[in-house]
Amino acid sequence: MIKVQPTTLEGYGMRLEPLAPDHHDALEAAAADGKLWELWFTSVPAPDKVAAYIATALDGLAKGHMLPWVVWELETGTVAGTTRYHDIVAEIDRVEIGYTWYAKRWQRTHVNTACKLLLFEHAFDALGCKVVGLRTDNFNLVSQRAIERLGAKRDGILRHHQARRDGTVRDSYMYTVLLTEWPDVKRHLRLRLERHQGE
Repeated sequence: MIKVQPTTLEGYGMRLEPLAPDHHDALEAAAADGKLWELWFTSVPAPDKVAAYIATALDGLAKGHMLPWVVWELETGTVAGTTRYHDIVAEIDRVEIGYTWYAKRWQRTHVNTACKLLLFEHAFDALGCKVVGLRTDNFNLVSQRAIERLGAKRDGILRHHQARRDGTVRDSYMYTVLLTEWPDVKRHLRLRLERHQGE
C-alpha cells in the first residue's frame, strides 16, 4: 500500500514544492497572467479566492486524499502555477494528477511535460503506484489534448460527474497510465523535453 506524504520534487528545470499559505501572492500573480479564472471550466481561483483555494487543498492534505504542490520554474525563479495528487486511494496504489494550472506565459512550453514527468516518476518509481489517473472537463479541449500528448489512455466519460465552480455540472473525461505503460511513457516524455531544449 502506497504512503503519500509532502515532499519536494525537483528536476528538468522545475521544482514542485509542497503548497503552503505563504504561496498566496505568487499564485495570485500566476493566475492573473491571462486572467485564468475567466475559464469557467477550470479550477483556477479568482484573486479573492486564492486563500480559500489553498485552504481547501491543505484540508485535502490533512484528510489524506490530496497532496498539493506549487510549481517553480527554476531558470526564471518564478511560480508558474500549481498541481496536486488527488483522489488518492492508498489501498489500491492509485493517485490522480489534477487541479493543474499554469500562468498563460508557461502554457504550451516545457513546464507541463516536465511537471508531469516528475509527478509520474514519483508516483510509479518512488511510491509504487500501479496506476495514475487524470481527468478533465468535457469542454476543456486544450487539457484533453495535453493529457493525450503525455501518452495517457482515455478510459471513458463519466456523465454528470462533478460540479464546476459556477454550479453547473460537467462530464469528466477520464484517462490513466498503468504501471506496465510507464516505461514507454517515461521515454516519450523525456524525448519531448529534449526536443524543447533543442528549440
